[in-house]
Amino acid sequence: MREGYEGTGPGAITPDGCAVELYARLPVRDEPDIIAAAVPAGAHILELGCGVGRMTHPLLERGFTVTAVDESPQMLERVRGARTICGPVEELDLGETFDVVMLASFLVHAGDIEVRQGLLRACARHVGEGGCVLIQREGADYHTDLPRERVDPSGFTVRMVSAEPVGDGVNSVRAEYEFPDAVWTQTFLARPLTKEQFEEALGEAGLAVDKYLTEDGTWVRAVRVD
Repeated sequence: MREGYEGTGPGAITPDGCAVELYARLPVRDEPDIIAAAVPAGAHILELGCGVGRMTHPLLERGFTVTAVDESPQMLERVRGARTICGPVEELDLGETFDVVMLASFLVHAGDIEVRQGLLRACARHVGEGGCVLIQREGADYHTDLPRERVDPSGFTVRMVSAEPVGDGVNSVRAEYEFPDAVWTQTFLARPLTKEQFEEALGEAGLAVDKYLTEDGTWVRAVRVD
């Protein structure tokens, strides 16, 4: 387990506190539609931090080719129909490029700045000429107005319990997922980024915003500028 990260509940827990069984249950929302509208049809997507394939599988159904990367072998065991690669995303160097590189799940908000830099450099390293990088950011209120909860239409409850400062601009965030038959928790470190800080971090990796894809700015299309 990485320092500052913890997970509880049934089944395997990954080094960043994610429960494999939980993520296998979480429904896909509108992310595949946002992605499909932002990139060319049939593109080859490098999905960094794919987990159990929650977005991988809908993207395959839409006709994309996906290379899925995750550091958890237990997560990758759930992925079907995609080429899979197991290892830390921030260290990835495949020696090839892709039409689209995707960094979802708020990974850009990694508490460790060096990890964030590694993630964004991996994005820049693997995007092909004329290609793009899709990044999912936290919403503006992600660390505020807590605790809060949302009841999913499929019948489980998500609670964002707390976000406590632990120094150097990093918060320790605790989330709970309550299902009728099981409860999971995850504690992880996250660094809130203003729009300006986010764009500065992109620039350090040789990337720049091409377009904010959603009104709330949580999905971004970036391109290489070097």
